[in-house]
Amino acid sequence: MYLVTGFPKLLAKRMAQSILAGTPDNQVALLVQEKRADEARVFVGGLAAGRARMLVGDVASMHLGLSTDEYRELAQGCTDIVHAAEASRLTAERSYMERVNIEGTRAVVELAQDCRKLRRLTHFSTVFVSGDRVGVIAEDELSAGQSFRNAYEQTKFEAEIVVRRAMGQLPCTVLRPSIVVGDSKTGEIDRFEGPYTIAILLVTSPLTVPLPLPGDGVAALNVVPIDFVVAAATAIHHDPRAVGRTFHIVDPTPSSSRRVYELVAQREGKKLPRLSLGYKLTDALLKLPGLERLTREQRMAIAYVNHLSFYGSRNTLELLDGKGLRCPPIEGYLDKLIDYARDSLTRRG
Repeated sequence: MYLVTGFPKLLAKRMAQSILAGTPDNQVALLVQEKRADEARVFVGGLAAGRARMLVGDVASMHLGLSTDEYRELAQGCTDIVHAAEASRLTAERSYMERVNIEGTRAVVELAQDCRKLRRLTHFSTVFVSGDRVGVIAEDELSAGQSFRNAYEQTKFEAEIVVRRAMGQLPCTVLRPSIVVGDSKTGEIDRFEGPYTIAILLVTSPLTVPLPLPGDGVAALNVVPIDFVVAAATAIHHDPRAVGRTFHIVDPTPSSSRRVYELVAQREGKKLPRLSLGYKLTDALLKLPGLERLTREQRMAIAYVNHLSFYGSRNTLELLDGKGLRCPPIEGYLDKLIDYARDSLTRRG
């Protein structure tokens, strides 16, 4: 019996579906906030009959916000935990991020300690626990004197410390995806952030002049489609070799941000100027009429497009070897991402 946190994030939904597709004996309990109960009820109703249910609670509360009886029943029957809940909006209050990302992880670890039948706790972290580090970053590295550019990076770093401290007593695995984008087959995603900023600018910009690339564009744009993240996470979760280890779920051969920008521009029939802008000029550009509807969060995310880091994935490549799982290059599914983003923006008006 699996507990999955993080609903209504698409990652949590996809992990629940993947688990139920594994074997007919698997059961899933989704931890859901009360305000999301109706949405969760509909989602659970569409899953395998009798094998999925929701638990109304709060990941950052004592005993996950469950009643004594619910918590006891969960601890007695739960064999696997997939912790995907997080606060990731860069503009969220630090106190909120600390509560969800750090205290929430601590509460999940405490549950894991109470689960007598526990086989695995998989914690979704992020490659950005490396903060402002540049160069090659290995999976087994965490504390390396880095500074953090925002509360998200810092709170996810501290959450990972909580999990790492529990590895001596619990069968834990840490997964660090890079920037998660839409499904490589359908383009489906639940949020537009990070690298979508540049694509949205090109697709929706009312400006007739070409939009310059923020920064010089030489940095790798490491993105992973959500279907690959889910498939890799599922495989790693069930591999006994993954206990006590950390895995970068990344594109091992990422394209540069300039290359991706060129492809988007070509798709939209717009010229790509040779000129590049610094962050201050880029931020000013994004405040022009017609572009100001992009959020401050999206403007902040542009920094990630120009970060000179390379995320090693030796552990991941080792465990996925022979399983037929490989991160597809973004060039192969970029059209799907753009089409889905355009359709979503059109529906929103």
